[in-house]
Amino acid sequence: MQLYLECPCTSFPRSFARDFKETYLYPPPSTVYGMLLSLVGEVDLNAHIGVRIAIGIIGADSPISRIVRKQRHHKFSKAHAGTYPTSQFSKPNHQELLTDLKIAIAIDSSAEIATVKLADRISISLATPSQISRFGGLSLGESWALVNGVRTYRESDGDVRWLVKDNRGLIGLPVWIDRSTTHGTFTRFSLGEFTEDCWVPISPPVSLTPAKLPKATRKKKSG
Repeated sequence: MQLYLECPCTSFPRSFARDFKETYLYPPPSTVYGMLLSLVGEVDLNAHIGVRIAIGIIGADSPISRIVRKQRHHKFSKAHAGTYPTSQFSKPNHQELLTDLKIAIAIDSSAEIATVKLADRISISLATPSQISRFGGLSLGESWALVNGVRTYRESDGDVRWLVKDNRGLIGLPVWIDRSTTHGTFTRFSLGEFTEDCWVPISPPVSLTPAKLPKATRKKKSG
């Protein structure tokens, strides 16, 4: 399955961005996966573990604009009990935006363990939207970054430059973000033709727990 998606304005803030919200130039796989779940009305991130996606850019790179917007800045504090007044915890900061973004998304659900595959649910949502239940707008990135629409990709949409996994690539993007710790798994890419290396499997990182070492036995000294 291959989809076409266009988004007039969006932003993918870099993981290290603080006061100045720089954006990734290309949509991260973690963001695209979240958008696909939203498309079919799925709220469980683990529902379609094992799906593989490939992301391609249609046309030239999106231009980057810089705006000033009010942003909230605070750390959790028991003293405030979850209440952070806008007048005290908001201030204007710069943020980068991408405009006129057009992408192609390839989806491979062959390795999924779900009963109903993500590719099948997307096909249903596009063919008969009344059969799915979802809420909110469909966004790519932050909630305000609404997409114009999603449909099956056509050759007339334009040539595609695909993100290809490349250990020496200059494009670093998050593949999985842990919501509880905000830690992520990153992969490096370069742009090129579609190959097997374009496929990115979506799965949480395996937590490696150190093996317990046997307690050293102490030899009793003979007196």
